[in-house]
Amino acid sequence: MSSHLLSVDSLSRDDVDHLMRVAARMEPIAQRRKVTRVLEGAVLGNLFFEASTRTRVSFHAAFCRLGGSVCDTTGFTFSSMAKGESLYDTSRVMSGYCDAIVMRHPEQGSVAEFAHATNVPVINGGDGPGEHPSQALLDIYTIHKEFARQGRSLKGAHVLMTGDLKYGRTVHSLIKLLALYGPMRVTLVAPPGLEMPHPLIEHVARQGLDVQVRESLAGDFSDADVVYTTRIQKERFTAEMTEGFSLSRDYTVDRAFMDGRCNDHTIVMHPLPRDSRPDANDLDVDLNGDPRLAIFRQTDNGLTMRMAIFATLLKVDDLVEKDMRDVPWFVPRTFGVDDAGA
Repeated sequence: MSSHLLSVDSLSRDDVDHLMRVAARMEPIAQRRKVTRVLEGAVLGNLFFEASTRTRVSFHAAFCRLGGSVCDTTGFTFSSMAKGESLYDTSRVMSGYCDAIVMRHPEQGSVAEFAHATNVPVINGGDGPGEHPSQALLDIYTIHKEFARQGRSLKGAHVLMTGDLKYGRTVHSLIKLLALYGPMRVTLVAPPGLEMPHPLIEHVARQGLDVQVRESLAGDFSDADVVYTTRIQKERFTAEMTEGFSLSRDYTVDRAFMDGRCNDHTIVMHPLPRDSRPDANDLDVDLNGDPRLAIFRQTDNGLTMRMAIFATLLKVDDLVEKDMRDVPWFVPRTFGVDDAGA
């Protein structure tokens, strides 16, 4: 694994397998049963120049759970970039303060430009419509865990990706990781104008991924092992795209779709946030409480995987288990009222 995590293109299958093994060792810490201080004294720069809740807080919490501390910057308005400072200058300055840097930026390629100016590990927290490598890693880890629970392997799986496949950077990264675990079949269903970029489809097809494109969710998906749906990224639309755009129920993943077109073991995933407003036609809230809905297990796995990324980049992944001790505070048996066993 290289010194930065900018794109899944830099990861081999061995790298991903290693991160999943480290993540598994991190689970007692993420579940608040154990505590470690292997990054005590280390400082993370959390630079988010685009709106975020889960990713920013998840990276923050992951670094803290390993014993480090975090400096947060959110938005352009409160940064020196609003004064015209270059990415290069910002990178060099932050490198003097921080031991690791997570950056989210609305422009594709900006995080890589930032990383070229520093030897401090940089993690891409999302660069516009480009990539989101840590999300893809937590997604592949979630799929691996869900399949293991059902006694299945990734080999030969069928993954349905639907929603905004043009601007949804999570699916751009995930489909590349899936190609490392072939043979596998991926079906793509997107509203008109929001299809997966063709060069990306060609890229993963050359790696042996069986990619099929369909126009709608009508039809039989009973052999789908995973349904991965994404929010429509209207904030990335041009003015022409925004005018008159509406998403029909034909692209909604809801209980009727899951019960009528999928099977009892199909896993439902979403990178979140989902738009829960009635007219949004995103992943429907009527699936809340359905055991097939893995979105909250997915977010929990995000904390675990991001701890694994920090530990690996900062080369303490072999020290964590030796440094664990029991937590002294109260921890609820489950985190959500609808979690299994609640």
